[in-house]
Amino acid sequence: MTVQKIKNGIVIDHIRAGTGPRIFNWLKLDSAPFCVALIMNAPSNAMGKKDIIKIDNVLDIDYSVLGFIDPNITVNLVEAEHVVKKIQLSLPAKVENVIRCRNPRCITSSETGIPHSFKLVDRRRAEYACEYCDELYRAGIGDVL
Repeated sequence: MTVQKIKNGIVIDHIRAGTGPRIFNWLKLDSAPFCVALIMNAPSNAMGKKDIIKIDNVLDIDYSVLGFIDPNITVNLVEAEHVVKKIQLSLPAKVENVIRCRNPRCITSSETGIPHSFKLVDRRRAEYACEYCDELYRAGIGDVL
């Protein structure tokens, strides 16, 4: 399989195998008017298999959300077909309006307009707590709005 180089854009690399389509859809790349590629189950020495997303356009992406989804993701910024910057993601200290609190007694469940805000409480376990009710959540694509 051959996928062309991108001229100017973004390569999201080292995505946990199988989660690429969810990120692709979260970024709304399925309706993008520019060239994009989703490569699934690519061989990886470090991961065994990985997914890769290539975007032949410059986008404003919230890297904290990508770090929440998978802190092992690497984002490569490409200009004139060369990588000009590599960004290694990590779990963000706080995420807002990325996940929704499932606690029915939480104020975010009964009041509108209140941001769904979560703080990182355990980096090793990738656990976040709702800032209003302390309900715990683990980071990952399954919880992203």
